Amino acid sequence: MKNTILVTGGAGYIGSHTTLALLEAGFEVIVLDNLCNSSVDSLNRVQKICNKLPIFIEGDIRDRILLNNIFTTYKISAVLHFAGLKAVGDSVNNPLEYYENNVAGSVNLCSAMAQANVFNLVFSSSATVYGESTQMPINERAPTATPTNPYGRSKLMVEELLKDLSYSDARWSIALLRYFNPVGAHQSGLIGEDPNGTPNNLVPYISQVAIGKLKKLSVYGDDYPTPDGTGIRDYIHVVDLADGHLKALQAISKTGGVNIWNLGTGIGYSVLEMIRAFEMASQKSVPFQIVNRRQGDIAECWADPMKAQQELGWKTERKLNDMMVDTWRWQSLNPYGYKTSSNSVK
Repeated sequence: MKNTILVTGGAGYIGSHTTLALLEAGFEVIVLDNLCNSSVDSLNRVQKICNKLPIFIEGDIRDRILLNNIFTTYKISAVLHFAGLKAVGDSVNNPLEYYENNVAGSVNLCSAMAQANVFNLVFSSSATVYGESTQMPINERAPTATPTNPYGRSKLMVEELLKDLSYSDARWSIALLRYFNPVGAHQSGLIGEDPNGTPNNLVPYISQVAIGKLKKLSVYGDDYPTPDGTGIRDYIHVVDLADGHLKALQAISKTGGVNIWNLGTGIGYSVLEMIRAFEMASQKSVPFQIVNRRQGDIAECWADPMKAQQELGWKTERKLNDMMVDTWRWQSLNPYGYKTSSNSVK
């Protein structure tokens, strides 16, 4: 009998790519998503790629009655938890929304899991839990700090509550995946990142400037202590990231307790380097302007991915050019994202 995995936020950017990877690996998948920053059409596109369709349930992880019904109806073996708000700048302006969705929602999910005797959980965390780390690259032994924004703090709060949960009950087997900056899209060009409104992240903003949807890119600060003055980040291809979730899922099925893995490439690129790489891949010009630093941003952040390589047998396969080529293919084939599709999951 095939294992059934519940994927919260499974219609979103990372969730849809991971749903595809799960289906291709032979899992049955149930996607729960409230569609606040995602499209159900992503799951139709997943079906076009792999000829399999997940069960889709529109709903919110804060809805306990709905969660109880899902766990009663389906024999779920594990949960991959992506559902939550994720924009750094928006979290600074709307902190209560982030704590309600990300923290309270996770508490509700874990309570429903425990009631249903489901104790395998892979949590979508973030490198923001390291705060302004002075250690580069960052490995899992680096201390967590006070993140510089409510988004990061909400991720750290969920990590802490999951650790407490595991310590209180040995049946829990949990993976905390601290990943860095997901970019790119599936090589088919059928699924990719489709933010609502103006993008909050660098690469989708660059691609929308290149396609002509946005006039120019704002580069937030050129006075950081980095080689060209702009912020440096570790960018990881979303397909590599999805594969990391499968490897973590397989690992926790054999071990208990809390396991922490960084998912990144181990290479940092500046904002200006990313612009140049995208221009080279797309053969499009990306006009930009330098503006003041953005509240909550840090100068540099990239991963030491060796622990995941050694313990999960996972490492990234796609390089910066692959990320940019796949991003541009997705953007050029889908200039308005999933809004160009009239299909819907029945």
